[in-house]
Amino acid sequence: MTDAASSTCFVDDGSRDEGYQGRNSEEQRMAYENIEIDVSREGVVAVLLNRPQKRNAFNAEVIEELSDALETISKNTEARLVLIRGAGPVFSAGADLEWMRAAADYTTHENEQDAYKMAEMLRRLYMLPQVTIALLHGAAMAGACGLAAAADIAVARKGTLFSFSEVKLGIIPATISPYVINAIGARWARALFVTADRFDADFAEKIGLVQYVVEDETAMEALVERLADLTFAAAPAAVAASKDLVEQVNGQVIDSSLSHKTAKLLAHRRASAQGKEGLAAFLEKRKPSWSR
Repeated sequence: MTDAASSTCFVDDGSRDEGYQGRNSEEQRMAYENIEIDVSREGVVAVLLNRPQKRNAFNAEVIEELSDALETISKNTEARLVLIRGAGPVFSAGADLEWMRAAADYTTHENEQDAYKMAEMLRRLYMLPQVTIALLHGAAMAGACGLAAAADIAVARKGTLFSFSEVKLGIIPATISPYVINAIGARWARALFVTADRFDADFAEKIGLVQYVVEDETAMEALVERLADLTFAAAPAAVAASKDLVEQVNGQVIDSSLSHKTAKLLAHRRASAQGKEGLAAFLEKRKPSWSR
């Protein structure tokens, strides 16, 4: 995450401290054609890929709607947890065949513009200051693997199938690659990108594409509730700053310069409104103001 992006999404100006006092506001629903967005009173945002007749496949309209919704969510100071699901028997089958057929007649410039929209949608998901969880079932193919990798947490039901199938169509998984390589590493990314091999949820957990595998829907909902409890126990601004921390520290040389940098980051959090509230709550043996 760049410094500019961090200043947009992660700045601790006190607005997030105040915003989360209003969790009792009315439930909201944003109107889209291909996705559904519900915002609960407690600040849980449910994003539903809602094209079950097309196996929730991506096309230009789906990507545009997701991108718009994610931009709106990023500015919602009452939102604390984002859940991404797919309607019907699968999470998502990847790219819509009609969309791909139309793209065959695009110019190089048109194809680049089209692909850039997918890349930006994934970046917006990755940059969200809230905790994000992708809940996968049935199948998560190609671009859907990108959604899983761009989320903070990915949970898959047993039996979910995965594949980076792009090479079978003569293309490459370019727009999802930054997030997938970050999740599973270059070695496995290369093997799975070049073979388009299918793999199941257990293997996805083994390589790091998902962090949790559950037996069924009941187990998935129980895990979601546990993760929600953990999310609402954490300070919203600290959650956002922790996500940014990983980006700033990952891959850096461990030296005195990095020590100074991390010390400054911690000092900033200690001096913040939520940092002071958290310490006060701990010493006074009470829940902090943001806790559910």
